[in-house]
Formats: sequence, structure tokens, C-alpha cells
Amino acid sequence: MNRLRPCFGTSLPIIGVVRLPPLPDRPGSPGLDALVEFARADVAALREGGADGALLVNEHDRPHRVRAQPDTISAMNRIGRAVAERNPDFPIGCQILLNDPIASLAVAKTSGLDFIRCDHFVDPMERPEYGVMVIDPDGLMAYRDEIGAGDILVLADIQVTQATMLEPRTLRESARQACLHLADGVIVTGPESGSPPSDTDLHEALAGIGDSGLAVPLLLGGGLDADNAGRLLTVSDGAFIATAVSRDGRIDEVAVGRLMGTVRQLRVD
Repeated sequence: MNRLRPCFGTSLPIIGVVRLPPLPDRPGSPGLDALVEFARADVAALREGGADGALLVNEHDRPHRVRAQPDTISAMNRIGRAVAERNPDFPIGCQILLNDPIASLAVAKTSGLDFIRCDHFVDPMERPEYGVMVIDPDGLMAYRDEIGAGDILVLADIQVTQATMLEPRTLRESARQACLHLADGVIVTGPESGSPPSDTDLHEALAGIGDSGLAVPLLLGGGLDADNAGRLLTVSDGAFIATAVSRDGRIDEVAVGRLMGTVRQLRVD
């Protein structure tokens, strides 16, 4: 079942990525109160620009930790709750980097959020500076059931470009596996941050979704802009946006509005 539209209330949902400054337990943090105001302001810019949702990410916790520490989870809970309370009718999600979808799901449940993004879901991968990623899609979904979070969507990347596959697998097979492991959306990214996936990769992922026999939406992980939206959104069901709508690290409401003007012309609502 396609759960994307009930969550976002529209076809072709566009989800803005809010790249948070360092959290309080990391160097250079502006402090929790400032982080809450940062998140609220960027989400407001996304709403005013016409986007359909927002994803809160601890982007600038560098170097990333593979697993979240208690202080990280506590801070993301506080930020997530503050943003959700201010925006009760606007879908909000979270992603705790580098690879802790269990923590992301716990924060989403505690904070009243609507979805999570998971970079490493079904693909055995490694990153030189962090090692082999722990992959446990069945465990993640079991945990979602255990905490009564079945209404929280799990949007899963396949073969993210920042990591290296540990065994040969086509993108088509990765998409099929993600669907069979109950992902609510399959995300395909481009070769680098801010660049869109190729048409070839999108069609291969679509074929894998078709192989699964399940109605799972395909999402662009990034790279969407006003110039390519007409092409890319004809072969996908929505997108995350960040680079094209950011200025000096903040969401630019005008840029969001420009992109959403193009998207609205493509919708069938």
C-alpha cells in the first residue's frame, strides 16, 4: 500500500531537509535553544514556500557517530517535539546520522513525528572512515511494531553514493529488497550531494519496485530544482530538497516557492 500520499496529503510530495548545526554534545554547538529556533525558522520557510514536509537531520555533528549517543537522542527529541508542536498539520521527520534508524524511529515516536529517513536499510555497505554499516531491516520493522509506531513511515535509501557496496547487487535488486522488507518509500540519490540521480538509475529502481509486486513510491534523494523537476518528477513520486533551496546553510523561502511553483504544475491533485 502506498502510504506516502495519506501522510503528505498530495501527489509528488516535496520534503525539505533542515540541516541542523552541531547538537549540544558536539564542538561548535550554538546550544539547544538556538537549535530549536533554527529548526523552527527553517521549517517555517519551507511551509511558507509551499513545501509539503520537513526532515530534521543532525548534519553538522562532525565527525558523525555510527550509533547515536544518549545526548544526541535527547537533543533531537527536544528539537523534534518543539517543531512538531509548532506545526501540528505539517509532516515532520527525522534522521540521525550516521546510521541509527532505531534512534531515529525512537525520536519520531517520542516527539510525535511522521516519518524517518534511513540511509542504510538493505544494502551491505561500508565507509572507509566508519567501517561496515549494520543492516537489519527486519529488526527495525519489528522495533517499529514493538513501540506502536506503525503509523511512522520508513523512507529508505538504496546504495547511497557515500558508501561502497560489499557484495555485487544491481540497483534493481536493492529496490526490490527494500520493498520486500516493508519500506514505505525507496530513495535513489545522485553521484554526489546536490546532484540528481540519473534517468537510468531511476528506471532501474522502478523496475525493482515492480518486481516486488508492491505499490511503493520512488523518491529522489536530492538534486531536484526548478529546471529539472519537469523531467525527474515524471518518473518519481516525490523528492527531498536541500541544496537547491538553501542559501548560506539556511532554507531560502523564495527558492522553495520558485521550485514549488513548477511542482504544482505537474501534480494531478
